[in-house]
Amino acid sequence: MEYLPEVYREFKKQYPKIYGTYNKLALSCNEVGPLDEKTREMVKLGIAIGLSSEGAIRSHTRRALAAGVSADGVRQAALLALTTAGFPTYIAALKWVNEVLAK
Repeated sequence: MEYLPEVYREFKKQYPKIYGTYNKLALSCNEVGPLDEKTREMVKLGIAIGLSSEGAIRSHTRRALAAGVSADGVRQAALLALTTAGFPTYIAALKWVNEVLAK
């Protein structure tokens, strides 16, 4: 069973048509190219880290692990942000990644 934050579940319940359309778009984006699930999740994790999006970092950490990425691989993705997005971004991402990994 996939973890969904309360705000996401509420959005899904309140706007089912928009949720369905959004979900179809996400699935279509996943299917158009050659990237496998592990690679897609690592790319999305990197984007989430660059945005400093706590919810997305947590979500894509869980999804990357489910796709078979190791905990060390996820930590390395966060570490790569250090020289690209800066120390504060890296530290925040590492905190959120480690909290997910601890569960």
